[in-house]
Amino acid sequence: MNTKESYTTEEYQNAKRAVEDRLGFYIHLTCYVLVNSFFVFLNIKNGGYFWAIYPIAGWGIGLVFHGLSVFSFFNNNNWKQRQIHKEIEKQRKLDHWK
Repeated sequence: MNTKESYTTEEYQNAKRAVEDRLGFYIHLTCYVLVNSFFVFLNIKNGGYFWAIYPIAGWGIGLVFHGLSVFSFFNNNNWKQRQIHKEIEKQRKLDHWK
């Protein structure tokens, strides 16, 4: 088994970005759980109506969109690369006529 793989700079950068994006989401998720758990604790301790639902829901919506951007097909590096190459070709054609 070859433990030393050779990667292009572009492959490495894409993989690094994907890992950093996932890590950012997991940190966001951890903060969400910790902070909102504290809000629920405060809400239960002080009684009254369940006001903690508002930060849970509001922040939860943002967390869902963050997760979608990290894990869904919208974050497909192959699609991004194809679009980048199309744009480069388009710019080259425009520059050719200058």
